[in-house]
Amino acid sequence: MTDPVRRRLGATDLETPPLILGGNVFGWTIDRAESFRILDAFVDLGGTMIDTADVYSAWVDGHRGGESETILGEWLRQSGKRDRVLIATKVGMLPGDGGEKLAPARIAAAAEGSLARLGTDHIDLYYAHQDDEDTPQADYLAAFGRLIDAGKVRVLGASNFRAMRLKSALDLATAEGLPRFHALQPEYNLVSRHKYEGELQNLCVEHNIGVAPYFGLAAGFLTGKYRSTEDLGKSVRGGGMTELLEGKGKPMLAAMDAVAAETGATLPQIALAWLATQEGVVAPIASATSVAQLEELVGSWQLRLTDEQLARLTDAGV
Repeated sequence: MTDPVRRRLGATDLETPPLILGGNVFGWTIDRAESFRILDAFVDLGGTMIDTADVYSAWVDGHRGGESETILGEWLRQSGKRDRVLIATKVGMLPGDGGEKLAPARIAAAAEGSLARLGTDHIDLYYAHQDDEDTPQADYLAAFGRLIDAGKVRVLGASNFRAMRLKSALDLATAEGLPRFHALQPEYNLVSRHKYEGELQNLCVEHNIGVAPYFGLAAGFLTGKYRSTEDLGKSVRGGGMTELLEGKGKPMLAAMDAVAAETGATLPQIALAWLATQEGVVAPIASATSVAQLEELVGSWQLRLTDEQLARLTDAGV
C-alpha cells in the first residue's frame, strides 16, 4: 500500500490521512493487548490521528470513564510513538471534579485527568464533546484558552454543536479575541445526513473548519452486517438497527452492493470513501476491533469512486 495523502485539518497544522482511528472500543469491546496491536498497525500503515474521549467507556457496567484514554496512554508509553501520532480527546459528557459539561472548572480538571491518563504533556485536538447552554460561551472559550496558553492543548474542536451555536462561538471568538473552534465532529454517514448537511456544512466550509464525522459506518450498519431482523443479535449495537432496516437502510445497501461489484471494494471502504469526498470533510472516524478489520478500513484511502458512483450513493440516502 502506498503512503496515504495527508489532509490539513482546517486552518491548523494538524494533518491526517482520510481516516481517523476511533478509540471508543479500547477497553470496551477489545482488550489492552488487541488495542495495542491495532494502534501499532495503524501507525505502521501511515495513520496519524487517534480519537478518544474522557467519557469512553462509562456506559459499561463497572466502568467510570477514562478507560480508553488509559489504554491509549499505556500504549504511548510502551511504544514510544507519541511523536508519530496526534491525540484528539474530549470534555463535556463526563461529570466530575469542577462540575459538569463545559463549566470552566470542569474543563480545567478534566483536561488534567485526560493528560494524566494519556501520559502526555499536551492534547493535540481538544473537543467540547457537546454544547453547554448553561455556561456562557465566553466563559468556556476562555477556559479552553487558558489550556492553550499553558501549552496543554494545541487546537480546539466542537462536537455535536448545532449551526447556530457554532456560529455564535465563532463570532464571539473573533469579537473578544478568544480561541476559536477549528474542527467539528458531527454524526454523519450515508444513512444519517441531516445533522451535518445544509446550514452546518455551509458554515464549516465558509470558516474553514475541518470536519471529522463520527459514526462513519453508522455503528456498523454500513458494513452490511445487518440485513434482516435475524442479524440484529450479531453485536451489542444490533438493537439500534431496526429503524434503518425498515427505512432507507436496505436501498442504501443495495446501492453499495452494486458499487462493490463494480470496484471490488468492500462496503466499509465504500462508505468511508464517500464520506471523504463530501464538502468540508477532512477524514471520517472509524474504529476497528482487529488488525484485519483495520487494514480493510485503511483500504478506503486508495479507493476512488467515480462521480456517477458517488451520485448513486448520495441519491440512495435521500
